[in-house]
Amino acid sequence: MLTRRTHTCGSLRESDIGADVVVQGWASAVRDRGGVSFVVLRDRHGTVQITADERSPDAAREAMKGVRLEYVVQVRGEVVARYRPNADMATGAVEIIAREVEILSGTRPMPFRLDGHADAHEETRLRHRYLDLRRPELQHNLVVRHQVMLAARKALAELDFLEIETPILTRATPEGARDYLVPSRVHPGWWYALPQSPQIFKQILMVAGMDRYMQICRCFRDEDLRVDRQPEFTQIDLEVSFATQDLILELSESLIRAVWQAVLGREIGPIGRMPYAEAIARFGLDAPDLRFGMELVDLGPALAESTFPPVRSALDAGGIIRGFVLKGGATGNSRKVLDAWTAFVRNYGMGGLLWGKVAADKISGPLGKAIPEREAFLAAAGAEDGDLVLVGAGTPGTVNPGMGRLRVHVAKEKDLIPEDTFAFTWIVDFPLFERTDEGALTSVHHPFTAPMPEHVDWLGTDKVDDILSDAYDLVCNGLEMGGGSIRIHREDTQNRIFDSLGIEPAEAQDRFGWLLDALAHGAPPHGGIAFGLDRMVMLLTGAASIRDVIAFPKTTSAQCLMSGAPSGVPVADLDELHVANTKQS
Repeated sequence: MLTRRTHTCGSLRESDIGADVVVQGWASAVRDRGGVSFVVLRDRHGTVQITADERSPDAAREAMKGVRLEYVVQVRGEVVARYRPNADMATGAVEIIAREVEILSGTRPMPFRLDGHADAHEETRLRHRYLDLRRPELQHNLVVRHQVMLAARKALAELDFLEIETPILTRATPEGARDYLVPSRVHPGWWYALPQSPQIFKQILMVAGMDRYMQICRCFRDEDLRVDRQPEFTQIDLEVSFATQDLILELSESLIRAVWQAVLGREIGPIGRMPYAEAIARFGLDAPDLRFGMELVDLGPALAESTFPPVRSALDAGGIIRGFVLKGGATGNSRKVLDAWTAFVRNYGMGGLLWGKVAADKISGPLGKAIPEREAFLAAAGAEDGDLVLVGAGTPGTVNPGMGRLRVHVAKEKDLIPEDTFAFTWIVDFPLFERTDEGALTSVHHPFTAPMPEHVDWLGTDKVDDILSDAYDLVCNGLEMGGGSIRIHREDTQNRIFDSLGIEPAEAQDRFGWLLDALAHGAPPHGGIAFGLDRMVMLLTGAASIRDVIAFPKTTSAQCLMSGAPSGVPVADLDELHVANTKQS
């Protein structure tokens, strides 16, 4: 018969010796030594050893013999000092001598072991997520996620933020990805969109006078997935009236410091700011990992006179030559390794990788053929005997991300990144616009991002490509953890942005009329930021994948293997929604 438990499995200590207790959990280890049976019982709070020996009634000893791995068991017994303490268990100084043992449920054969790190393929673990989540590693990650949300709410409440919910069923807004669409039964032929973010709603809340808004909200984006991306994800979303960039960054740092202190007991030092152009120049990426060196170097001037075809063609086409040095890398990196790195950068559109091993009398490898003057090149690269120089040549749009990602890839392979380190920086001074292949302007962030005040007058002029935005990203360990901007609060400025983007007034009114109407009714200056909760938990736990910090994640093909979503629905349900499948499953 089920009895109310008195203690969790991980809570018992020497101070509990002599107590009569009831514990419940899963059998994570089972041993039978003839007349003595042992079970290690586990719940999310920890483990404790159960022993049935001559001190236990015959019924309890017999019941213990029937326990198998992952059976759900209830035990009543006395806490005693353990004859041989186990220092690897928090409860290792004690054990429970079983007086009553009841098997509450059994299990089918397990598809994979749960002790230690599961060695099953990830698809198998996701299909049986209810088992995967029993593992202490994943349970710890979900506990940390809970702690982050508690700490965030507490910190933001102390900063006078209000938590306000925004709609899930809304209309499409331009957030840079495809929307998930939901058909309306009541309004045939019309559709809701699931929000990619609460962007417009939180701006309208500022117009409504709500001053400081926050929300831990669900967001949805129908985009190609990767290790740190999911079709549905969670943001810690903030918006502030009468905000400057300095104020938003100050409030954000208060939040981050509170979370790191609450979860890890760690103090976060001053967080610097780095202009976007500097980040690209030094690291090739706008989310740089600052935990190690190997910064990128402009090698165009040192190779300006090179006749080597890959270099010459890149320079003649107005491209760039950039590289970095792996200290001591001239030895220990085989041609197989270098070929793998070459294949890696090709994933980012680069034509290949030039490498050179620096020796006392020469630079071997393809790079050696490209260098017109050895000493000048080594000085420019910061290389010396025994180093390996890795160089990319081509367009900025391929070389910067290719070499930037390779820098991180090599550092991980060579174990150059210090553990248990958090390197934060703000990236600021982003371009407001970028050009499409056809030459049209598009927003780097979204069309509600304000230009720097001193650049507003450049809208509609030949300096439009030089306009910087009042935007900012918080980066930690090479991950963009949060991003935001000061918003456009004047209707006339917003219309000038739309004009620069080629959005006609009628189209702007149709797509964003509700925001434009709000801005025309006394909008305060305002700005905000959104932090990726899932990425934050990844950083705090050291998880390798975002799927390890979400209870029920999707695969990289946006499927839930456990529930079978997405799935087909009956034709009758589609008829009621006035939609039809054009592709048979």
